[in-house]
Amino acid sequence: MNVIASAAPRSSSALFAKWLARAVSMLGALALLLNIATSPAMGVPKASAMSRAHSFRLFIESLWPQAHARGVSRKTFDMAFKGVAYDPRIVAHTENQPEFVKPIWDYLAAAVSADRVKRAQAAAQEYASWLSKAQQKFGVDASVVVGIWGLETDFGAFAGSDYVIGALASLAYVRYSGDYFRDELLAALQILEDGDITPARMKGSWAGAMGQTQFMPSSFREFAVDFDGGGRRDIWASAPDAIGSTANYLAKHGWIAGEPWGFEVVLPEGFTLTDADCSRLSPFAAFASRGVKRADGKPLPRTGEAELLITAGLHGPIFLVTANFKVIKSYNNATSYALGVALLGDRAMGGTGLQAAWPIHDRQLSAGQRREMQTRLKKMGYDVGKIDGKIGETGQAALRAYQEKTGQIPDGYPTLALLMKMRK
Repeated sequence: MNVIASAAPRSSSALFAKWLARAVSMLGALALLLNIATSPAMGVPKASAMSRAHSFRLFIESLWPQAHARGVSRKTFDMAFKGVAYDPRIVAHTENQPEFVKPIWDYLAAAVSADRVKRAQAAAQEYASWLSKAQQKFGVDASVVVGIWGLETDFGAFAGSDYVIGALASLAYVRYSGDYFRDELLAALQILEDGDITPARMKGSWAGAMGQTQFMPSSFREFAVDFDGGGRRDIWASAPDAIGSTANYLAKHGWIAGEPWGFEVVLPEGFTLTDADCSRLSPFAAFASRGVKRADGKPLPRTGEAELLITAGLHGPIFLVTANFKVIKSYNNATSYALGVALLGDRAMGGTGLQAAWPIHDRQLSAGQRREMQTRLKKMGYDVGKIDGKIGETGQAALRAYQEKTGQIPDGYPTLALLMKMRK
């Protein structure tokens, strides 16, 4: 971290006057921003109050004091924002995130396709020594690192072409996710100040995720490592740096060395499912005593804890997952994504595919029906999180609690039959 420079230059009256003029300009910009009418949805300045282009520039300038307080020089600040304009295309991406809206089997069909598995196996072989070094140093299974690498950028084939500063600035301007993207933008400016990357090479996804394993700027600053000893943390061009940085991230988020993420299981006939089976870790031995078996025929671990993961009802694949599965979700908090990472990583290391078939012919609820389900559950007193038509982990927990209370099998699977029962 650079030492923060003095706020007001005192070497000459001319420099002080220049500083004072800039400060007055900034105060005026901030005052204008405070008076801009905003839409209730995202906080986007209305065109009738001020042209978007002008208000966007005022927003950028309002960030300078915060950037300066984090050690960013004015030279770096101006260079970073040169030519940056509000991009509505970036904001439009927020409504189209496949891991949250696609049926899980459609998402996994692409995530763990035959072609991607081949590329994963090739990458695992080519970088076997670096993956082994990362596993030894950080204790994280190499398979999971490969899975993240494959899902994020197809092993570096496409790490994103958006200028990170511009993408984050557009998202911060509309206050998507509150102040999250503003803080990521400030962290990105610090990365430029630190010299890990130049603005021209600072490319990433529409959401500002960077490099071969798509680190957000704050995660880069905290967890990225110079694993190949090249003198810079270069997750863009150095596969070893991306591998080591990803392993370090997972280790710092609680990965338990020597414990699997989980595996597919088969429930015995007559298995009495409870909400607790899917919401609380229990010893593997407890599941074994109830007749739960691994789908690949291997014995359950003698030690450790897990919980059932049921994503498509009792007629689809069922998993026992450990606390390490939640560590994968710290990278992207979507169950579909975490399963994609885990399953792709397993296949990369020679594992077999799923034994059970997905219920691909099940009729899926529309976004409106899912919102209705969330609304009805909320009115009944269940915590469903945000009513957004996406039945995630919180929504499934609410569904299981409702199902158990009403004498149904608590699998947390949102179906039309379940919605119709709620309507009665």
